[in-house]
Amino acid sequence: MSPTAVIITIIAYFALLVGISWIASRKSDNSTFFTGGKKAPWLLMAIAMMGAPISGVTFISVPGMVAAKGFSYMQMAFGFIVGYFVIAYVLIPMFYRRNLISIYGYLGERFGLNSHRTGAWFFLISKLLGAAVRFYVVCAVLQLLVYEPLGIPFVVNVIVAILLIWLYTFRGGVKSIIWTDAFKSFCLVASVVLCIYFIAKSLDFSFTGMISAIAADDTSRIFFFDNPKEGTYFWKQFIAGIFMVIAMTGLDQDMMQRSLAGANYKQSQKGLISSVFLQVLVIFLFLVLGTLLVMYMRHNAIPTPEKSDDIFGTVAAGSGMPLIVGILFVLGLISAAYSAAGSALTSLTTSYTVDILHGEKMDDERLGRTRKWVHIAMSVAMAITIIIFYYASSEDAISAVYAIASYTYGPILGLFAFGLASKRRTFDKAVPAICIISPILAGLMKWGLQAAFDYTMGFELLLVNALITMIGLYIFSRKPDTKEE
Repeated sequence: MSPTAVIITIIAYFALLVGISWIASRKSDNSTFFTGGKKAPWLLMAIAMMGAPISGVTFISVPGMVAAKGFSYMQMAFGFIVGYFVIAYVLIPMFYRRNLISIYGYLGERFGLNSHRTGAWFFLISKLLGAAVRFYVVCAVLQLLVYEPLGIPFVVNVIVAILLIWLYTFRGGVKSIIWTDAFKSFCLVASVVLCIYFIAKSLDFSFTGMISAIAADDTSRIFFFDNPKEGTYFWKQFIAGIFMVIAMTGLDQDMMQRSLAGANYKQSQKGLISSVFLQVLVIFLFLVLGTLLVMYMRHNAIPTPEKSDDIFGTVAAGSGMPLIVGILFVLGLISAAYSAAGSALTSLTTSYTVDILHGEKMDDERLGRTRKWVHIAMSVAMAITIIIFYYASSEDAISAVYAIASYTYGPILGLFAFGLASKRRTFDKAVPAICIISPILAGLMKWGLQAAFDYTMGFELLLVNALITMIGLYIFSRKPDTKEE
């Protein structure tokens, strides 16, 4: 696939993206940037939320992981469904009752200022690292397809990409994000379905023949009940899926900013529940595509790339595929990546401005000026993080994202869980230390279990981390006074 075709695809997509963003951001102000004006219809939120968690990492890593782990990711996706119901019927009503701009305001109301800022800082670190890893994947692919053949260094690649994201998010914020996410969802699903069609066609499969071949292939195994020590074990994946989605969606300002844009919590609930079933279907399509990619490589004796993340790109951009497959690959990749990164920048800007700088206390003019400077600062921070990860990383990106989340979202999950499950009053000044020590202890426990019992602690590390946080909060707490109950 030529660099020219990739560049034309990016320009065409970005022109549409900026057009949608410009239309959505007309008459925008601080309110529409932070909350979308509380006017988003539930169906639009559902479509936006369907594509919101699907980033460039999902597009690259999920099909690639099929070669080694089969359809085991579906076990986690089933857990997502349970987690979304918890978010919709426990967290959403609570956030709406408190009329929160940033969800970490709950921690301030429940425990105090230190807890509020601790939750916000852990989110900022989590989102910055997670978003950087997700967008790094896209930059790495574009480097291979476009920048490297033209002799352009990776740093320039990242700067251009971040500038494009900043350009379409700096005015409209959440309102623009919801509309561009809906557009992204359409492009994403269309590209995956069409890639499945063209690859199946190249293998001479009819529709029924494709289904039979995928079902018979070893890579399509979904359920793994045989070895509890493995990371693919069903109950590990399923339970981790429940709590991972609660932490990474329900307790994540980036994800929740779409849901908090609804007129009321019932509209938000309808959008969330609808979106999770659509999301699980899209994940299944990614896995189907992964098996077809493995079959295609096997059929054409193509060597398996060293990194599983490179499988999709190797096939899509290969000489044996028609040009349309490469274009669809690039379209799906950039539609997932640009939208996810733009959403992350908006939520990082919102959280830092509201939670750390207390933007709600500023007058409108000063708030707008502060928001714009924070937006620029977060863009620079993301660019630097992407560049560092590019030169330091060796594992598949989807694993890196969840590994980071297990450490950084654990304290956030523990804070919210303790706040909701108990009426005890935690000593607010102790909270930052508790939340810093908890991931360290969880990491030591993971290392000890691996060394002593050859037990691989996977995504359940998040739960251990959260539990240690809750124990620490309990130790440094007291029963509420009668007046406080």
